[in-house]
Amino acid sequence: MSYEKEEQARLMRQQSKNAIALAMEGHWREAVEANKAIIESFPDDVDSFNRLGRAYMELGEYAAASEAYTRARQLYPHNTIAEKNLHRIAQLIEAGAKPEENASKVETNVFIEETGKAGVVKLIHLAPKKELAMVDAGDRVLLKIADSDLIVENTRGEYLGLIEPRHSQRLIRLMNGGNRYSATVISASDEKLEIIIRETYQHPSQFGQLSFPSKGTNNIRPYISDKLLRRRLEYDDSLSEMEYTADNAEDMDLLSEEIAEDSDENDELIEEDEQEV
Repeated sequence: MSYEKEEQARLMRQQSKNAIALAMEGHWREAVEANKAIIESFPDDVDSFNRLGRAYMELGEYAAASEAYTRARQLYPHNTIAEKNLHRIAQLIEAGAKPEENASKVETNVFIEETGKAGVVKLIHLAPKKELAMVDAGDRVLLKIADSDLIVENTRGEYLGLIEPRHSQRLIRLMNGGNRYSATVISASDEKLEIIIRETYQHPSQFGQLSFPSKGTNNIRPYISDKLLRRRLEYDDSLSEMEYTADNAEDMDLLSEEIAEDSDENDELIEEDEQEV
């Protein structure tokens, strides 16, 4: 590789890292400009178009997001990221979705489960599909007690689903006793919504009471491993520096397979703990 090409590759890596950092901090308008700057110099970079589409989506500028993802798909027809998000944009437009106010940065630490303090739960009695279309991994959600139910709402106070009774009864008791919790979406689709609930404060009266009891409480166990979380963020949000070309299409397929394998492993861990509780 010539010096000029090496310098171009170095510049692109640096600009890409900056664009990714802006997205991770929730600075979506700045992320738009950063990715547009990369595209000016590298007009065939698929990752930049994917990141640009995501930034426009977060800003609620769905027409511009669709244009960016469409271009990404044109450059790489097997671009599943663009395909998935073009479908989601169509649902968002149909639902009349508006961007979240005060969009926050992606906090990766919320996905790590400390035994007894946090756990992953699947919601039941889900909201209509058009409502779920506006939910994505990393979104913060709220827990609300309503009689014997523990309701999950988005930050606008809109209903998303219910926590299963076997978890909700224990959590309601602890919340009424003074405990506080945060909740974050880890997986969202038309038919399934999973969140991780984390104990952020334990009232002295609840000392010794585990929010998510399981066998063995002496270690930290990741329901969503660091590796899986980072792979999901990199793959789904185009944070990888890998280019979408015919030469590395096989590598992308391997990455996708590894993500699926990690997801299956986490599902097995969750099922094992659910059986133990």
